[in-house]
Amino acid sequence: MRETPSRHRRQAAAIWRVGWTVLSILVVEIIVCGLAVLPVLIAWKELGTWIDLSRGLGLVVSSLLIVPSYVGFALCLMAVSAVATRITGARTTPNAEMRIAEMQWPLMRWVRYMVASHIVRVFAGPLFRGSPVWTAYLRLNGARFGRRVHVNTLFVSDHNLLEFGDDVVVGSDVHLSGHTVEAGMLKTGRVRLGHNVVGLGTVVEIDVVVGADCQVGALSFVPKHTALDADAVYAGVPARRLG
Repeated sequence: MRETPSRHRRQAAAIWRVGWTVLSILVVEIIVCGLAVLPVLIAWKELGTWIDLSRGLGLVVSSLLIVPSYVGFALCLMAVSAVATRITGARTTPNAEMRIAEMQWPLMRWVRYMVASHIVRVFAGPLFRGSPVWTAYLRLNGARFGRRVHVNTLFVSDHNLLEFGDDVVVGSDVHLSGHTVEAGMLKTGRVRLGHNVVGLGTVVEIDVVVGADCQVGALSFVPKHTALDADAVYAGVPARRLG
Protein backbone atom coordinates (compact mmCIF):
# COMPACT_ATOMS: atom_id res chain seq x y z
CA MET A 1 0.00 0.00 0.00
CA ARG A 2 1.44 3.38 -1.02
CA GLU A 3 1.96 6.09 1.52
CA THR A 4 -0.04 9.27 0.99
CA PRO A 5 1.72 12.60 0.36
CA SER A 6 0.39 13.92 3.69
CA ARG A 7 2.09 11.07 5.51
CA HIS A 8 5.34 11.85 3.73
CA ARG A 9 5.02 15.48 4.81
CA ARG A 10 4.40 14.49 8.43
CA GLN A 11 7.44 12.24 8.40
CA ALA A 12 9.60 14.94 6.83
CA ALA A 13 8.38 17.46 9.40
CA ALA A 14 9.16 15.05 12.24
CA ILE A 15 12.67 14.45 10.86
CA TRP A 16 13.19 18.20 10.62
CA ARG A 17 12.10 18.72 14.25
CA VAL A 18 14.39 15.94 15.47
CA GLY A 19 17.34 17.27 13.49
CA TRP A 20 16.81 20.82 14.71
CA THR A 21 16.52 19.57 18.29
CA VAL A 22 19.74 17.56 18.12
CA LEU A 23 21.60 20.50 16.60
CA SER A 24 20.23 22.95 19.16
CA ILE A 25 21.21 20.62 22.01
CA LEU A 26 24.76 20.40 20.70
CA VAL A 27 25.08 24.17 20.23
CA VAL A 28 23.49 25.15 23.54
CA GLU A 29 25.36 22.59 25.65
CA ILE A 30 28.70 23.47 24.03
CA ILE A 31 28.07 27.12 24.92
CA VAL A 32 26.88 26.24 28.44
CA CYS A 33 29.88 24.04 29.22
CA GLY A 34 32.24 26.57 27.66
CA LEU A 35 30.87 29.40 29.80
CA ALA A 36 30.97 27.19 32.89
CA VAL A 37 34.64 26.32 32.45
CA LEU A 38 35.67 29.85 31.41
CA PRO A 39 36.13 31.25 34.97
CA VAL A 40 38.33 28.28 35.86
CA LEU A 41 40.49 28.76 32.78
CA ILE A 42 40.86 32.47 33.54
CA ALA A 43 41.90 31.67 37.12
CA TRP A 44 44.49 29.16 35.90
CA LYS A 45 45.82 31.65 33.36
CA GLU A 46 46.20 34.31 36.05
CA LEU A 47 47.90 31.78 38.31
CA GLY A 48 50.32 30.94 35.51
CA THR A 49 51.51 34.55 35.41
CA TRP A 50 52.64 34.23 39.02
CA ILE A 51 53.90 30.65 39.20
CA ASP A 52 55.55 28.41 36.64
CA LEU A 53 53.04 25.55 36.64
CA SER A 54 55.36 23.20 34.76
CA ARG A 55 57.86 22.58 37.57
CA GLY A 56 58.46 22.45 41.29
CA LEU A 57 56.07 24.53 43.37
CA GLY A 58 53.79 25.00 40.36
CA LEU A 59 53.12 21.27 40.12
CA VAL A 60 52.24 21.11 43.82
CA VAL A 61 49.90 24.10 43.54
CA SER A 62 48.29 22.64 40.41
CA SER A 63 47.60 19.32 42.11
CA LEU A 64 46.01 21.10 45.09
CA LEU A 65 43.76 23.19 42.84
CA ILE A 66 42.34 20.37 40.70
CA VAL A 67 39.44 19.60 43.04
CA PRO A 68 38.56 23.26 43.77
CA SER A 69 38.66 23.91 40.02
CA TYR A 70 36.18 21.12 39.39
CA VAL A 71 33.92 22.42 42.16
CA GLY A 72 34.02 25.86 40.57
CA PHE A 73 33.13 24.39 37.18
CA ALA A 74 30.22 22.45 38.68
CA LEU A 75 28.85 25.55 40.42
CA CYS A 76 29.05 27.59 37.23
CA LEU A 77 27.51 24.74 35.23
CA MET A 78 24.40 24.66 37.42
CA ALA A 79 23.86 28.40 37.16
CA VAL A 80 24.56 28.71 33.43
CA SER A 81 22.50 25.63 32.51
CA ALA A 82 19.47 26.83 34.48
CA VAL A 83 19.65 30.26 32.83
CA ALA A 84 20.01 28.64 29.40
CA THR A 85 16.89 26.51 29.82
CA ARG A 86 14.91 29.62 30.73
CA ILE A 87 16.22 31.60 27.77
CA THR A 88 15.63 28.80 25.26
CA GLY A 89 12.22 27.83 26.67
CA ALA A 90 13.23 24.24 27.41
CA ARG A 91 10.51 23.01 29.77
CA THR A 92 8.13 20.12 30.39
CA THR A 93 4.59 20.96 29.28
CA PRO A 94 2.25 20.35 32.26
CA ASN A 95 -0.73 17.99 32.07
CA ALA A 96 0.06 16.90 28.53
CA GLU A 97 -0.21 13.71 26.51
CA MET A 98 2.28 13.62 23.63
CA ARG A 99 2.58 10.80 21.12
CA ILE A 100 6.29 10.02 20.86
CA ALA A 101 6.14 8.88 17.22
CA GLU A 102 4.85 12.30 16.10
CA MET A 103 7.86 14.18 17.54
CA GLN A 104 5.92 17.42 18.04
CA TRP A 105 7.56 20.61 19.34
CA PRO A 106 6.37 20.23 22.98
CA LEU A 107 8.07 16.82 23.07
CA MET A 108 11.24 18.32 21.59
CA ARG A 109 11.27 21.04 24.27
CA TRP A 110 10.97 18.30 26.89
CA VAL A 111 13.92 16.45 25.34
CA ARG A 112 16.10 19.57 25.49
CA TYR A 113 15.10 20.11 29.12
CA MET A 114 15.93 16.52 30.06
CA VAL A 115 19.33 16.61 28.34
CA ALA A 116 20.30 19.86 30.08
CA SER A 117 19.19 18.52 33.46
CA HIS A 118 21.00 15.22 32.91
CA ILE A 119 24.31 16.93 32.16
CA VAL A 120 24.08 18.89 35.41
CA ARG A 121 23.04 15.74 37.28
CA VAL A 122 26.12 13.87 36.06
CA PHE A 123 28.76 16.55 36.55
CA ALA A 124 27.43 18.53 39.54
CA GLY A 125 24.78 16.42 41.26
CA PRO A 126 27.06 14.00 43.14
CA LEU A 127 28.90 16.96 44.71
CA PHE A 128 25.93 18.97 45.91
CA ARG A 129 22.87 16.74 46.32
CA GLY A 130 21.13 17.20 49.66
CA SER A 131 22.73 20.62 50.11
CA PRO A 132 21.19 24.10 49.80
CA VAL A 133 23.21 24.48 46.59
CA TRP A 134 21.34 21.59 44.95
CA THR A 135 18.02 23.01 46.13
CA ALA A 136 18.96 26.40 44.70
CA TYR A 137 19.75 24.82 41.32
CA LEU A 138 16.43 22.96 41.20
CA ARG A 139 14.60 26.17 42.08
CA LEU A 140 16.52 28.14 39.44
CA ASN A 141 15.75 25.42 36.92
CA GLY A 142 12.01 25.81 37.38
CA ALA A 143 11.00 24.06 40.62
CA ARG A 144 8.73 25.87 43.07
CA PHE A 145 10.09 25.23 46.55
CA GLY A 146 9.30 26.63 49.96
CA ARG A 147 11.83 27.25 52.70
CA ARG A 148 14.26 24.71 54.15
CA VAL A 149 13.78 22.13 51.38
CA HIS A 150 16.40 19.36 51.15
CA VAL A 151 16.52 17.04 48.13
CA ASN A 152 19.02 14.25 48.74
CA THR A 153 18.53 12.46 45.44
CA LEU A 154 19.62 12.85 41.84
CA PHE A 155 16.58 11.08 40.43
CA VAL A 156 14.33 14.11 40.12
CA SER A 157 13.24 15.36 36.71
CA ASP A 158 10.79 17.79 35.12
CA HIS A 159 11.79 20.39 37.68
CA ASN A 160 9.24 22.95 36.52
CA LEU A 161 6.45 20.53 37.50
CA LEU A 162 7.65 20.13 41.10
CA GLU A 163 5.94 22.13 43.85
CA PHE A 164 7.19 21.60 47.42
CA GLY A 165 6.08 23.35 50.60
CA ASP A 166 8.28 24.35 53.53
CA ASP A 167 10.49 21.83 55.35
CA VAL A 168 10.21 19.10 52.72
CA VAL A 169 12.90 16.41 52.94
CA VAL A 170 13.31 14.01 50.01
CA GLY A 171 15.46 11.03 50.96
CA SER A 172 18.27 9.30 49.11
CA ASP A 173 17.47 7.47 45.85
CA VAL A 174 13.89 8.73 45.72
CA HIS A 175 12.56 8.69 42.14
CA LEU A 176 10.35 11.70 41.62
CA SER A 177 9.26 12.64 38.12
CA GLY A 178 6.71 14.77 36.32
CA HIS A 179 6.46 12.40 33.36
CA THR A 180 5.70 8.81 32.51
CA VAL A 181 5.67 6.83 29.26
CA GLU A 182 2.73 4.57 28.48
CA ALA A 183 1.90 2.83 25.19
CA GLY A 184 3.92 5.22 23.08
CA MET A 185 2.60 8.30 24.88
CA LEU A 186 4.54 10.70 27.09
CA LYS A 187 2.24 11.88 29.87
CA THR A 188 3.07 14.70 32.27
CA GLY A 189 1.66 15.97 35.53
CA ARG A 190 2.64 18.10 38.50
CA VAL A 191 3.93 16.66 41.78
CA ARG A 192 2.96 18.60 44.89
CA LEU A 193 4.48 17.90 48.30
CA GLY A 194 3.48 19.86 51.39
CA HIS A 195 5.56 19.94 54.58
CA ASN A 196 6.53 16.28 54.61
CA VAL A 197 9.21 13.61 54.31
CA VAL A 198 9.59 11.17 51.43
CA GLY A 199 11.55 8.12 52.58
CA LEU A 200 14.58 6.42 51.03
CA GLY A 201 14.11 4.73 47.68
CA THR A 202 10.48 5.78 47.24
CA VAL A 203 8.99 6.19 43.75
CA VAL A 204 6.52 9.04 43.22
CA GLU A 205 4.68 9.18 39.90
CA ILE A 206 2.97 12.05 38.08
CA ASP A 207 -0.03 14.07 39.24
CA VAL A 208 0.54 13.25 42.92
CA VAL A 209 -0.52 15.52 45.77
CA VAL A 210 0.87 14.82 49.25
CA GLY A 211 -0.81 16.71 52.08
CA ALA A 212 0.94 18.76 54.74
CA ASP A 213 2.77 16.89 57.51
CA CYS A 214 2.40 13.59 55.67
CA GLN A 215 5.24 11.08 55.74
CA VAL A 216 5.87 8.52 53.01
CA GLY A 217 7.87 5.52 54.22
CA ALA A 218 11.01 4.15 52.63
CA LEU A 219 10.80 1.95 49.51
CA SER A 220 7.17 2.91 48.90
CA PHE A 221 5.39 3.46 45.59
CA VAL A 222 2.96 6.35 45.14
CA PRO A 223 0.96 5.73 41.92
CA LYS A 224 0.00 8.48 39.52
CA HIS A 225 -3.15 10.56 40.15
CA THR A 226 -2.92 9.89 43.90
CA ALA A 227 -3.74 12.27 46.76
CA LEU A 228 -2.31 11.42 50.19
CA ASP A 229 -4.02 12.81 53.29
CA ALA A 230 -2.40 15.40 55.51
CA ASP A 231 -1.10 14.43 58.98
CA ALA A 232 -0.76 10.77 58.04
CA VAL A 233 1.86 8.10 57.41
CA TYR A 234 1.90 6.05 54.21
CA ALA A 235 4.02 3.06 53.25
CA GLY A 236 4.00 0.06 50.95
CA VAL A 237 3.58 -0.81 47.26
CA PRO A 238 1.30 0.90 46.47
CA ALA A 239 1.49 3.30 49.40
CA ARG A 240 -1.31 2.80 51.92
CA ARG A 241 -2.20 4.79 55.00
CA LEU A 242 -0.98 3.25 58.25
CA GLY A 243 -2.99 3.27 61.44
